[in-house]
Amino acid sequence: MTKAPAPSQIDWKNLGFEYMDLPKRFLAHWKDGKWDDGELTEDSTLHISEGATALHYGQADFEGLKAYRTKDNHIQLFRPDQNAKRMQNSCERLLMPTFPVDKFIDAVKSVVKANEDYVPPYGTGGTLYIRPLMIGVGGTIGVHAAPEYILTIFAMPVGAYYKGGVKPTNFTTSYYDRAAPHGTGQSKVGGNYGSSLLPGDQAHKAGYSDVVYLDPATHTKIEEAGSANFFGITKDNKFVTPKSDSILPSVTKRSLLFLAKDRLGLDTEEGDVFIDDLDRFKEAGAMGTAAVIAPIGGIEYKDQLHVFYSETEVGPVTQKLYDTLTGIQFGDVEAPEGWIYQVD
Repeated sequence: MTKAPAPSQIDWKNLGFEYMDLPKRFLAHWKDGKWDDGELTEDSTLHISEGATALHYGQADFEGLKAYRTKDNHIQLFRPDQNAKRMQNSCERLLMPTFPVDKFIDAVKSVVKANEDYVPPYGTGGTLYIRPLMIGVGGTIGVHAAPEYILTIFAMPVGAYYKGGVKPTNFTTSYYDRAAPHGTGQSKVGGNYGSSLLPGDQAHKAGYSDVVYLDPATHTKIEEAGSANFFGITKDNKFVTPKSDSILPSVTKRSLLFLAKDRLGLDTEEGDVFIDDLDRFKEAGAMGTAAVIAPIGGIEYKDQLHVFYSETEVGPVTQKLYDTLTGIQFGDVEAPEGWIYQVD
């Protein structure tokens, strides 16, 4: 596999959202009921049995978080403890062993430190995206939990998830479901994303940035996009986001619910968001670690495009939320207590 280019050869201001094989990653093994100490390795290839449960039965989950370079050249993480806890919840759903929160954070820090030259410079808009991944391995062919597990944590510098950065893009709805009622929607597992590939591809070919999925039971309520949670700003300045047992509990969503109320003085609400009631919103967006905040210009439903604030300009409330969140992440705005973890 081709290694990543030297940091001096990277165009930091024009990064995409693509895989890079950086020099180091963390690797730990679970066997005989316990985790080993784990280590940093240069080997980016996972060596697993053809009978691994991750390959046959989808026993795999993952996380996504970022490292940010501040104006004074420090490196920091944004709420990694929440990613660690969410990964534990995903593991429990798939009968996988959990990895301790403190060791998770230490491992993430070790990966960032080992690849610190690849953390994009402050002011470029780039970040170091970190991907923890756990898979069931070992020779298994029956439908039951694996005898062994691998946890790997790797990283790569990235730019904006949606091309064009913080600019409105249009989303569409789909006949397909992201997750089943009472399924694995609240867990960050590979199967949820595998099933989104076809509708996502159809959306892209039709000229849309992503799919907004409706609730699998009735197809009347917005749940989330394929790669992020949904939010809307009502005409009376309320921050509204869907609530459902099949929605992934986003760290960004939880953070924005707090910031909307505490920093912007907005009322907040988690509840049903009916697709036929989009007129209540003057702005809308998608939110997540990869997307950060992606303003939604309009949502297509039943061959009609409902436009919110604008298809070309970011709404003022969405812009304030973006500036506040990213200001905290890059160290320019004071963070709520416990949100920032220093790496160096």
